[in-house]
Amino acid sequence: MRASISRIVLAVMALVIVGSVMVYSKTASAAPSRADDATTDWAPRQLTATLSGSGASFPNPLYQVWISVYTKNIVPGVKMSYQSVGSGQGKKDFIAYLTDFGGTDSAISAKDVKAQAPDAIHLPMVMGGVLPIYNLPSIKAPLHFNAEILVGIYKGAIKKWNDPRIAAANPGVKLPKTEITVVYRSDSSGTTSIWTDYLSKVSGTWKSEIGAGSTVKWPVGIGAPGNAGVSSAVQKTEGAIGYVEVAYALGAGFSLPYVQNASGNYVQPLLANVSAAAASAVPSSDIQNLATSITNGSDSQAYPIAAFTYILVRKDTYTDANKAQALSDFLYWGLTEGQGAANRLGYAPLPENFRKASMNALLSVRVKGQPVLTAPIK
Repeated sequence: MRASISRIVLAVMALVIVGSVMVYSKTASAAPSRADDATTDWAPRQLTATLSGSGASFPNPLYQVWISVYTKNIVPGVKMSYQSVGSGQGKKDFIAYLTDFGGTDSAISAKDVKAQAPDAIHLPMVMGGVLPIYNLPSIKAPLHFNAEILVGIYKGAIKKWNDPRIAAANPGVKLPKTEITVVYRSDSSGTTSIWTDYLSKVSGTWKSEIGAGSTVKWPVGIGAPGNAGVSSAVQKTEGAIGYVEVAYALGAGFSLPYVQNASGNYVQPLLANVSAAAASAVPSSDIQNLATSITNGSDSQAYPIAAFTYILVRKDTYTDANKAQALSDFLYWGLTEGQGAANRLGYAPLPENFRKASMNALLSVRVKGQPVLTAPIK
């Protein structure tokens, strides 16, 4: 399963998007020489640096494509790695200065920011949907789920697939009497944070008894590491249900189910529906407070289990100006040219207000008080 995503899907998507960025790469020989030039044009600098990051598996397919295209075709002097180890470990690595950047779907807690990472910036990079995946060979059309069903399954109150509550949401579907095997993330996970944030918003009982977070005490089920691990566990177990990010569902061949949103509409985690989840969200004017929840959004077409995913950078405590410049250029490229790859991999590009807020925050990064990036917010 991991091989099918990380090798086949990523290789194919890299080939798909490389053509669109090759034209861009021809102009990428140097940064603008004057600040006023940056207001009309920008190109990443041809720097030499080695960068490392770790964290969320949620955006890993996209980040691997970005890294592959950028380091092979845009700035070959930059070497970069990103380890998909889960949001929890990614935050720990970043806080401990073991990596140059982190990836997370859940914000570093206010307590930890104050005590351990006072200059941390959460840069929204793209949006994605988290969806229930299931192994029911006899069911061909995508199933419909609502809050009652998802909460009931993950609390252990709904034990079989032919439960009346599932049947009511899926009229005319011949549901098997197969036992349900619940699969959850065993690692500290931003995907779990998104999933449980949604469950806590739609169920007061879930909120009071289990709550939301990167790790929770699950009432039932078996654990698996990473989005790929959950996908694999569900694939191997008839009757299983799990939750993963859209790119992993697509890579593994799962159907995209319908989930009822706050307006009562059943919607799939398609790009337009994921984008609609952020329709009413407004980024904070504080560049260190850009992380925000968009689950169970009010828009009539919003997919309800949607979220931003973030790259963690340091505002003031990078010490190597060359590495900070190389990282900033890469992230700026991701927020501009790289957004096109998001569509192709099943992620939704950022809304313009959040994309520009991320760019503005990125421009605040300093080494010894000096900015490492001058570029237009466009």
